[in-house]
Amino acid sequence: MTTALANTVPANSAPANTATHAHLPFRDRARGIVPGAALALGVAAVATVVGQHVPLVGSAVPGAVIGAAIALTVKPGARPVSNLNWAPGLKWASTFVLQCSVVLLGAQLSIGEAARVGLSSLPVMLGTLAVCLGAAWLYGRLLGVPRDLRTLIGVGTGICGGSAIAAVSPVIEAASTDVAYAISTIFLFNIAAVLAFPLLGHALGMSQQTFGLFAGTAVNDTSSVVATATTYGAAATSHAVVVKLVRTLMIIPICLGLAALTARRTAAPDAPAPDAPAPDAPAPGQPGLSPARLLRLVPWFLIGFVAVAAVNSAGIIPPAAHNPLQHTSVFLVAVALSAIGLSTNVSALRKAGPKPLLLGALLWVTVAAASLGLQLLTGTLH
Repeated sequence: MTTALANTVPANSAPANTATHAHLPFRDRARGIVPGAALALGVAAVATVVGQHVPLVGSAVPGAVIGAAIALTVKPGARPVSNLNWAPGLKWASTFVLQCSVVLLGAQLSIGEAARVGLSSLPVMLGTLAVCLGAAWLYGRLLGVPRDLRTLIGVGTGICGGSAIAAVSPVIEAASTDVAYAISTIFLFNIAAVLAFPLLGHALGMSQQTFGLFAGTAVNDTSSVVATATTYGAAATSHAVVVKLVRTLMIIPICLGLAALTARRTAAPDAPAPDAPAPDAPAPGQPGLSPARLLRLVPWFLIGFVAVAAVNSAGIIPPAAHNPLQHTSVFLVAVALSAIGLSTNVSALRKAGPKPLLLGALLWVTVAAASLGLQLLTGTLH
């Protein structure tokens, strides 16, 4: 699978520039990053203003949309514009900046509180995640949705929306087109959840804690979880946020599993030689998937996420720093998604058609039904 940048550039132009860029001295590489990074930063600043005026949409989706609109006309990720090569900076912003935003998410999580809430809500959380990932695989294959795109929509719906997509996309080396489509799909059904789920909760007579568990497991993006639960009540909101943050921890095993699958898929030979060992046996002199190799598969930003969560749980991060860190994480996501939008191949989005959107709709309904069904089975629906 090619990288996100390779999917946004024409042949014989930016790929060569990017490869050359990787071998430049650090100072020259840093200078090459500036134009694209500055453009993504500017778009993210505008998107943040939009998000402040329309809190429901946040800043990440406007960043991706504004970036894609620019990409439709100027195509800064595909070719030099005004004698400036924007691609290296856009690539840096859509990967490294995105990973840094995931690290900062750990500052919102207390491991002790997560353990207490997690024990009571674990059956529903794990059940809905398993149902969502299985349904994404099944529905995606039936609809003919490409593997990476159905993976992104699946983890975005099952875990935590844009944050999960941010964590998974560099692990599976997803194309920026797939990331943009997945983010847009997740956003659409976030809006649907904010509008429909409180009405459903009142119709079913859910208690505050029950609705908090429902919102925390059936709505994916954190801001949408808050928006959905706030209209139901303060107690529902506090419970939903903790459930949602515990659910965020599922990023770690999912990313580890996807990293292992991606590494195996990348290393697999297209056509083994006649004397080659069987595919399920390691080559002579090559170890299998040892603990050391598994450790190397762990993305650095997941280690950072856990480390920051541990530091926060130890009380080292002062409460006054939580909001600034959260806003910083949200802004970094906006910068990264602006860069992804600026790198988007809009014609490829059109070519993808409505099937990924249909996949998102089916998963949205499936996860909501699974959350309610599992609460009914575990006796927490009251």
